[in-house]
Amino acid sequence: MTTLAPSAPAAPPEPGLTPDEVVARAEALAATLVERQAETERRGYYAEDTHEAFSRAGFYRILVPRRYGGYEFGPETFAKVAMALARGCPSTGWMYLFGAAHALVAGTVFEEEVQAELFAGGEFICPATVAPAGSARPDGEGGWILDGTWGYCSGSPYATHFIGHTLVAAGEGQPPAPMLFVAPREKFERLEDWGAQLGLKGSGSHSIRIEGARIPGRHTLGGHLSMMAVTEDTPGRRLHGPEYGGGPLSFMLLELGVLAVGMARGALDAYDLLMRTRTTSFFPIVPRTEDADFQARYGEAAGRIAAAEAAVLHAVQQWQALCGKEPAAFTREEELRLALIGREAVRLAWGAVEGQLFPTAGSSSVRAGERVERVWRDMSTLHSHAGNGVFLASLAPRELAQAHFGPAAG
Repeated sequence: MTTLAPSAPAAPPEPGLTPDEVVARAEALAATLVERQAETERRGYYAEDTHEAFSRAGFYRILVPRRYGGYEFGPETFAKVAMALARGCPSTGWMYLFGAAHALVAGTVFEEEVQAELFAGGEFICPATVAPAGSARPDGEGGWILDGTWGYCSGSPYATHFIGHTLVAAGEGQPPAPMLFVAPREKFERLEDWGAQLGLKGSGSHSIRIEGARIPGRHTLGGHLSMMAVTEDTPGRRLHGPEYGGGPLSFMLLELGVLAVGMARGALDAYDLLMRTRTTSFFPIVPRTEDADFQARYGEAAGRIAAAEAAVLHAVQQWQALCGKEPAAFTREEELRLALIGREAVRLAWGAVEGQLFPTAGSSSVRAGERVERVWRDMSTLHSHAGNGVFLASLAPRELAQAHFGPAAG
């Protein structure tokens, strides 16, 4: 391992900024996103002026380590910011979260020399995918030549870097092994192939193509991000402290719960307005706010969303608390347990929207482009995410039990 001489930490643009202030900025900006949802969907990603506003607000530095000019506000502040943005515009919240979240990954798994290179600009916007794609061949100097296309790279329009996986040859008679790599912006091209999906049309989830790019060996790691153990310490824990020693898998999957809660809160906001401005369809004709059935539906949805928010934010707090213990405490079993809390938050939030709000909002309120309709589409599309629809739905519960009791017989 190459160890650099210690250098003075870089100061962020606003050294006195606090976590509460940055969350308040997100809530204020989220209110401006509501009327821009259709525009964002048409474009396929949020606007340049929105990106600039996020930059000025410090959102792209929340998880960047302090020594590199970041605010290092931690996962809970990041979750609250992303949740607020998803409440204003689901696509914008999704694109922001999956672009900015991986500063935590980079600050955890890479060595000091690499981190100094990755975070040199202060801001870090880095989509990441877990499905291996493309190919890599040795360059003869300890690095790799990459070729391929990686799909669903949420956050790619304003990306500074990209984290992906590919397969490389292992020993004789062995199957190919996964390799993680990080590539800077000048090494890849964003394809114009996003926007035809049912929902999250404005989430900037374009494909990324790499052609013949040389990636230094120090910018790669053997293995797969979802399987990386942190029980024997991490470079980030040694460099920055315990919150850069947590499990990447669990935090990545908790992010789905964070987004689901934000989206559902946006639908509840729209339903609240309908309650105040619409009447019942059947006699007695009264404002919906005075009708017992509408009151019950609103209350049921509000309770489920509040429970989902409490669950996912407390899970993030548990994640941070585990980081504060010795590295051995962050076991695979703990990772899976936390990840499954994220799944339950998705279920609660989706149950509120799909079961209570969407069916009773009224036909005119679920036309194409209406806020309730858009949230329903976006949350439906969230369910197609492999982390939620495949891993958390079937693999994670079984693996959690195996981690606790031991492998299944046979």
